[in-house]
Amino acid sequence: MKQLSHYETTNKQQQFPITIVCDAIRTPENIGMCFRVAESFGVSKIFIHEDSPKLENRKVLKTARNTINEIEHEFYEDFNDLIFNLKDDGNTIIGIEITDKSIKIQDFNFKNHHKIVLLLGSERNGIEDISLVDKTIAIPMYGRNSSMNVIHSLAITLYEITNQINS
Repeated sequence: MKQLSHYETTNKQQQFPITIVCDAIRTPENIGMCFRVAESFGVSKIFIHEDSPKLENRKVLKTARNTINEIEHEFYEDFNDLIFNLKDDGNTIIGIEITDKSIKIQDFNFKNHHKIVLLLGSERNGIEDISLVDKTIAIPMYGRNSSMNVIHSLAITLYEITNQINS
């Protein structure tokens, strides 16, 4: 068995009707990793709050590697306006958040939604206005900790969505 290099590997290039909204993510590494994970799962677009770390930030660039130029992105100012515009465009707004109404990720049928927005809350406060989401999903956890890094949650969610869509 031989481990393959990046030059010896070819991925099936595919884009999905998935948009990510980073709701006031503060950590530069999380912004960079959002791009890297989103690009690897064929996400269509990322929205970043204007107060989040800038894309020129050294830590953002280091963690994103070369993916910033590979995925459409836009900065936004007003959270409510953005969410209402995305809804008007036919998107289902799905918060990755633990709430009293959250559906386990494996029980949520992503195929029933043609255009998906994944809403990532800030590291400290979660989603700015949870009442604006259409649904919330949660990832079952089996340890003592009740939460995980926002980008780890994103990666798990994108894996589940793309698996469901491709099956």
